[in-house]
Amino acid sequence: MAGRGISAHSVCGAIRDDIVSGTLPPGSRLVEELLARRYGVSRVPVREALRVLETEGFVTSRRHVGACVAEPTEREAADLLDVRALLEPLGAARAAQRRTEAHLKVLRGLVRLGRERARLGQLSDLRSLDGWFHETLAGASGSPGLAALLTQLRRKADWMYPPEPPARAVGTWDEHGALVDAVTRGDAARARAVVSARLERSLAAYRPRRAAVSSLKPSAHTGRGRI
Repeated sequence: MAGRGISAHSVCGAIRDDIVSGTLPPGSRLVEELLARRYGVSRVPVREALRVLETEGFVTSRRHVGACVAEPTEREAADLLDVRALLEPLGAARAAQRRTEAHLKVLRGLVRLGRERARLGQLSDLRSLDGWFHETLAGASGSPGLAALLTQLRRKADWMYPPEPPARAVGTWDEHGALVDAVTRGDAARARAVVSARLERSLAAYRPRRAAVSSLKPSAHTGRGRI
């Protein structure tokens, strides 16, 4: 990312991606000047992006230190899964009731691509395809507030928990296909049940990433390093 005129929204997405990927590890100091240099922007969009990321829970401010990558506790990671288990089935049910033909076209296309990549073992694109699928499904709920919350929950789950093993890729996209079938039919109960079953299966196997999650008591240190 380089050049002038880059929006705080774009900078926010870039910083968030680096946090989720672990490029900026938990506890790292987020120095505006260094971030501006990293992304090729002025300090203004960086400052605005850090404020947004703090409201989302990815960044925290420490006295005498400034902005740092947050260090979620194990309890916070577990709570995140509980909230997802409540809201994702609701979002799927709403999507079945409110989706448009445009939503269905995108969802079907993503399932087709995801299944193809998974069965051919071409796994490098699946994470972005999965994110696109879930954002489209959330948008199909017809509730901007719910869609934004579901997207934020998914991003934080990607940060706190490792992705599913490659062996599960085909099954994951088959589940996505079953969900799209239910949404296409307008079957809210079935859509809710498909998502609930998927979450129950996957959540039982989830273990937080040690790099992203600290012990139940938040750490008192001032950061593991600088970017």
